[in-house]
Amino acid sequence: MKVVIIMGSKSDIGYASKIAKKLKDFGVNVVMRVASAHKTPLKVLKIIKEYEHEDVVFVTVAGRSNALSGFVDANTTKPVIAAPPYSDKFGGVDIFSSIRMPSGVAPMLVMEAENVALAAVKILSLKYDDLKRKIAEYQERKKMEVENADKEVMEWEV
Repeated sequence: MKVVIIMGSKSDIGYASKIAKKLKDFGVNVVMRVASAHKTPLKVLKIIKEYEHEDVVFVTVAGRSNALSGFVDANTTKPVIAAPPYSDKFGGVDIFSSIRMPSGVAPMLVMEAENVALAAVKILSLKYDDLKRKIAEYQERKKMEVENADKEVMEWEV
């Protein structure tokens, strides 16, 4: 099992690394690549073909004009998660290029690095039972964070 993160440019490495770290926390193998649907479409196709025979989820990280997610999804039968990094620079409207896809092209859009990793792990857990246990443990930790925060707040003096 593997998650292949394809970045539209090297400038996406910071966000992609956050996703990769969370995936590694779940014990999932990660490969990070750089290829642009606009500038190097043949390279994107080569990357897809390189990994398509494996149990893989593709994660695409591209900001501004996100053709990468749709291009990858249209050329693979594997799951594709569009994970555009949020940018205040464009007031968030650049996300529209990840939402509006043509018919027959359906990458899943997930925001926030931790949630992108969790979505990929949940997809892989359909086949790998050990990931189901790790997801349950993760969800229990998240619940405990809320319970602990509630206890702390109850102790505050107003």
